[in-house]
Amino acid sequence: MQDIATILQSFEPISLAKMESVKLMNRIDTKYAVPMAVLPHILEAAKADYFVQEIAGKRIATYDTMYYDTDSLDMYVRHHDRQLVRQKIRVRQYVDSHLTFLEIKRKNNKGRTSKKRIIVPGFDITADTPSVLIHKRKDNEAVTVASFIGAKSRYEWSNITPHLWTKFHRITLVNRAKTERLTIDMDLVWDNVVSGEKKTFTDLVIIELKRDGNVPSRMTHIMLDLRIHPLKISKYCIGTALTTPGVKMNRFKSKIRKIVKMLSC
Repeated sequence: MQDIATILQSFEPISLAKMESVKLMNRIDTKYAVPMAVLPHILEAAKADYFVQEIAGKRIATYDTMYYDTDSLDMYVRHHDRQLVRQKIRVRQYVDSHLTFLEIKRKNNKGRTSKKRIIVPGFDITADTPSVLIHKRKDNEAVTVASFIGAKSRYEWSNITPHLWTKFHRITLVNRAKTERLTIDMDLVWDNVVSGEKKTFTDLVIIELKRDGNVPSRMTHIMLDLRIHPLKISKYCIGTALTTPGVKMNRFKSKIRKIVKMLSC
């Protein structure tokens, strides 16, 4: 089987500018977890029906993300306890495109995911107390970290702190009808800035199918053909469970065992 980079060269590329029409900021997500050895088979089956995002000649992008939470890990605990309405707050660096966004992801009680974000040029993702002035709108009004989070989330900036540093490489596919995006995350590294614990899963691939509702998807058929079934998984929650001693994690234990068993086969 060809390596990943070689297979990706057989895809027709799509630019970041053309991706603007496929943002899907309000969507339904379907997630999968597979070992790296299965990814070439998925890509080979998908190349006739999908574009691959290309930025500065690269088809595998680097992402650095800092997740924030309260001291009591309220965002993590709400997810663990099956609260249907929940949020996550993060600052994400899209390394290859030199962009950094403050992002608020919200899940509603209908299972839909929405995302609000604002570009934060110069934001130091590693700082405990980064500059609060992050953006000026067209009307020249300053928008701060505190005001954006206060307006768009149920949390206050003063009540959350950096918690989990997450790094990975991502392949982004777009179907030809431009009704869905597929993100493929590899080489996952979780580094807990509170506990100092670090976990690396180089053989794990997390795939997320993002659609505006249950529109037909070629990828769902590819996954069924390969006997791969959806798995509800959160990179933030799994990373937190793996790197936070004593944290509540009963609901995630079976998923972690399943992932470990899958990777050991």
